[in-house]
Amino acid sequence: MSDQNLTEWRKLALTLEGEVNKVIVGQEGPIKLITTSIFARGHVLLEGDVGVGKTTLLKAFARSIGGGYERIEGTIDLMPNDLIYHTYLGEDGKPHVSNGPILKSGEDLSIFFFNEINRARPQVHSLLLRIMAEKTLSAFNNEFKFPHLIVFADRNQVEKEETFEIPSAARDRFMMEIPIAIPQIDKLMTSLVFDTKFHDADKLIEEAKEKVFKFDKLNEVSKNIQENVNATDALKTYSLNLWKATKNPGLYDIKISGIDVNRLIISGASPRGISMMMKCARVNAWMDNRTSVLPEDIHAVFHETIAHRLVFNPVYELRRTEIAKELTQEIIKKVSAP
Repeated sequence: MSDQNLTEWRKLALTLEGEVNKVIVGQEGPIKLITTSIFARGHVLLEGDVGVGKTTLLKAFARSIGGGYERIEGTIDLMPNDLIYHTYLGEDGKPHVSNGPILKSGEDLSIFFFNEINRARPQVHSLLLRIMAEKTLSAFNNEFKFPHLIVFADRNQVEKEETFEIPSAARDRFMMEIPIAIPQIDKLMTSLVFDTKFHDADKLIEEAKEKVFKFDKLNEVSKNIQENVNATDALKTYSLNLWKATKNPGLYDIKISGIDVNRLIISGASPRGISMMMKCARVNAWMDNRTSVLPEDIHAVFHETIAHRLVFNPVYELRRTEIAKELTQEIIKKVSAP
């Protein structure tokens, strides 16, 4: 793919951002990060309270990307097979089988949203994670492929009864965890409450332009971004030092108020995590019309690609969100950039 083609795709990526920002107000940061994940071809955890617009956000992306959009709700009685098929009695009184959400769109499935994933049993997580990793599924004596699939999942952060927290090894399969928060700007909050256009989500989504680009070209574009956006040796050394700091922050004189940093970390970022961080940094550089990664590209994605992979001492787990945010900020401050 030529530089000219990558330039044209960059324009389309920025158009995608703009189309979704027309629908979802006050979420410019998360929308750019999701756009980055789409071009880096990585799965995403969404963090946020109920009713902040995560479903509307993903539907708007699906409309502009094209391809199939499917969704499932996590429940305590959900079983792995519920992702693949469901049975029902037909008008003829006989049992029938129809495709479940994973199979419904076939190879054209581009976005799969698992709402409240921590309400589902670990067996369901296991199947989903296998599909995420392999992009294939064996069922009905056939192998189904999902070459264009990105999985988005969110967790119920409030209710803890009948939930199954995603283990660290499973969280590591997600490229990013992106917070979706209510915009704290009075004008925007007032619009969300009183502007009636925000009250009909389906009609609102129609404001986004359909099929801004072909979803089945994204894998090729992503590959070319990774091959054509470079990193200097100094940038590689910087990335290595950031990685070391996630494992042993005390070595870099990182301090967090009220926290013993020497006891905080059980496990730092994984090799997969640092690799995904660099994939996202390259996409960020490309979207900013550069052919070389700068420290600021890493900073733009560092927290979202790294924080959810860190394993803390159980003493600190209840304050994970707050501590992880401060830790990643301190790492960026204390580790010298080239």
